[in-house]
Amino acid sequence: MLRTSIIRSASIIRAQRFAPAVLSARYMTTGEGATGAGYARPTGEAGGDSFTKREKAVEDYYIRQKEKEKLIELRDKLRQQKKHLDDLDAHIEELTRDHQRSEKK
Repeated sequence: MLRTSIIRSASIIRAQRFAPAVLSARYMTTGEGATGAGYARPTGEAGGDSFTKREKAVEDYYIRQKEKEKLIELRDKLRQQKKHLDDLDAHIEELTRDHQRSEKK
């Protein structure tokens, strides 16, 4: 009886002594979601990093907005040019009519 109780207590002490060493043998890994892990691919494309994906989405949105503003400005300039050309055509027709009237007299 004494022998089994000594063996049991020794095995419990041994397990408690080595258990922290076994548990502390883990190492941390950086995976998806870790900041800075976005360019893990050899092609340079953004990987699965959520911060990198969000940053790219914000940059793409900003670029789309700037291109949209430029497109609106170009359409406005085109509209102004068309109006100017229509005014010039109307002026040319008016001059042509006046010239034809003066020749008939």
